[in-house]
Amino acid sequence: MLTYSSRLSSLIRELPPRFWFLWLGTVINRLGSFAVPFLMLYLTSQLGVSAGTAALMVSVLGAGSFVSQLSGGELADRLGRRPVMLMSFFVTPVAMIVLGLVNAPWLIVIAMFVLGFFMDLYRPAVSAAVTDLVPAEKRTRAFGYLYWAINLGAALAPIIAGLMANFNYFLLFLGDALTTLIFGLVVLARIPETQPKEAVHAAHVPLRERTRLLGREPVLLLFALLTLLFGSIYSQYQVTLPLDMQNSGLQPADYGLALSVNGFLIVLITLQSTRVVEKWPRFFAMGIAALLLGVGFGLTEFAATLPFFALTVAIWTLGEIVGSITAPVIVSDLSPIETRGLYQGVFGSAWGLAFFIGPAFGGYIYDQFGSLILWGGSFILALFLFAGYQLLSISARRRKPAEFPKRKL
Repeated sequence: MLTYSSRLSSLIRELPPRFWFLWLGTVINRLGSFAVPFLMLYLTSQLGVSAGTAALMVSVLGAGSFVSQLSGGELADRLGRRPVMLMSFFVTPVAMIVLGLVNAPWLIVIAMFVLGFFMDLYRPAVSAAVTDLVPAEKRTRAFGYLYWAINLGAALAPIIAGLMANFNYFLLFLGDALTTLIFGLVVLARIPETQPKEAVHAAHVPLRERTRLLGREPVLLLFALLTLLFGSIYSQYQVTLPLDMQNSGLQPADYGLALSVNGFLIVLITLQSTRVVEKWPRFFAMGIAALLLGVGFGLTEFAATLPFFALTVAIWTLGEIVGSITAPVIVSDLSPIETRGLYQGVFGSAWGLAFFIGPAFGGYIYDQFGSLILWGGSFILALFLFAGYQLLSISARRRKPAEFPKRKL
């Protein structure tokens, strides 16, 4: 019988050492995700900003993040993965501390956008680096481990942040900046450039040619569209789910308890889930993820008690897990070696856009037409997504990869 240490050693040997340094940096960085979850409380309770204005200010953070996905992907192909990661990890701490120091509304808005941009600039670069480092047959496992690391940190960070906020809100910004900086130092010391040499000529290809390549990739663009719809359903947990629970007579603390099921399940079963999901066809896995998401949110219409709401969260969390460890693998499989960053950026921007339009549309439908239309519509949309992923799998099998423009000698 294998001991715990031997199982751990076997696990580590499955993937390259540089991947595990990325994983370690991710854990550290996410453990320090203190400031963003508390921005609304900081702006309203500490700076006296109205709730409506504070919400608009925080949305600027999202705008910066959305822009950074495409930019980060393109830069990761042109400059390399490492420079983009270092740029993100060394500029973000400065923007974070500036945001914690300024009081003027216009300065807060600027700091929000800059922070949102640099905070997520590294994401396509990390995904491209994982694709560079890990063989195709092990990428589901690698992205699953990385997803687990993100959520392990995210599950613990709010607890630590709440204690720090009791003393001084600026500690949130300082701690967040410090952990981000540490990730940058890990990259600087232990992660050399991963971009393959045969992809370096991508830096010399005009942006127009690279953009034209995307137009010849209908599978990627359709997958991004489905991602937008998938994310729009998922984003309902932020706005309409707590509203529906409130209208059912439950308290904010009940919403927190129900949502804790999400983090608990992710940390508990993601590592085991990757072993199962990696054996499934990619698009079939995404279809199952969409169905679980739709069933979970669809059942919300019938929930009236905390245990029932917690059950719905558990069901859509299973969909989140399967989708989150499969989607970046599909993008990595589709991407030519020269455009791994750009393709991950397209995927990331679709996911980010979902968190712009999803809450707005969901809130409007809930307010104007009621919960039955919202949750029933979410389930129907999930059925459409399941069918869409299966049809897309047929197109993917017939797909002729777009040829990347070669560098003229």
